[in-house]
Amino acid sequence: MTELRKYAQEVIRSEAAAVEALAERLDESFERAVDAILECKGRVIVAGMGKSGLIGKKIAATFNSTGIASFFLHPAEALHGDLGLMRSDDILLLVSKSGRMGESAMLVSAARRLGVAMILLGGSMTSELANRADIILDCSVDREACPNNLVPTSSSTAALVMGDALALALLKARRFGPDDFADLHPGGFLGQRLLVRVSELHHTGEALPLIEPQASMKEMILKMTSCRLGCVLMKDKHGCPAGIFTDGDLRRVVEKQADFFSLTASEVMQTTPKTIAADALLDAALAIMENHAITQLATVDESGRLIGIIHLHDILKSKLV
Repeated sequence: MTELRKYAQEVIRSEAAAVEALAERLDESFERAVDAILECKGRVIVAGMGKSGLIGKKIAATFNSTGIASFFLHPAEALHGDLGLMRSDDILLLVSKSGRMGESAMLVSAARRLGVAMILLGGSMTSELANRADIILDCSVDREACPNNLVPTSSSTAALVMGDALALALLKARRFGPDDFADLHPGGFLGQRLLVRVSELHHTGEALPLIEPQASMKEMILKMTSCRLGCVLMKDKHGCPAGIFTDGDLRRVVEKQADFFSLTASEVMQTTPKTIAADALLDAALAIMENHAITQLATVDESGRLIGIIHLHDILKSKLV
């Protein structure tokens, strides 16, 4: 291994250690920050200078993508008119390694005049900004990954991770789910994936490989071959899925039974086929397939009646995974 690669590993481990230390320092201030944002009637205004500002932009973007109205306000731009964006029902979230007031002084003063609560993601718990903040989240690090302990590396990573922890804690507290996420990302890949329902891709009607309990092995094989979904299904008298027989099951029967052609559907069927609601999200179908290492799912209506089948290939062909 080269010296540069070894050094890069040291940098990664150093930043990972800084992030790990954050978890041990979380205290009631974190819950207070979450509660404050949950109760906020306005927007979360994120601000920071330099590298902290870049981290702040990402935090604001994460808030927005998870349903927390937010925007980034550059402290220097705030001095030239952008202070007008701030309202009394907003929250100011400042990101700062040093905690020095600097260009943020006017921004903090404006927040104080308007009665805006201030949360600090800070690298110093005894700084000027820390003394002015209502809530402080400790993002300090022992040292930067930089060999000269100068370039913001571990400190900016720590602030970013703290911002993620805050955003995701808010997501959990608000029970923000896949449907909510899809509503905010309709044009992106993730949004498209989360908006697609099983009913848009499943096979129904004549394409459904349905057989009777007394069907012979030959009939099952012919139906499996004609529908090309790698299985056949059976339903009970109420129309609910009662069995499934896959191409994998067929191979196992052939290996074990010399007279397998004498068997009927009811004798070889798996009697507990995995199912999914036709109006479920495509992601949910994929998760069930992955968890159970299967490639087909019977689809059912709200009463549990069999209406179709979806295959893993259908999901892959959609190019949404």
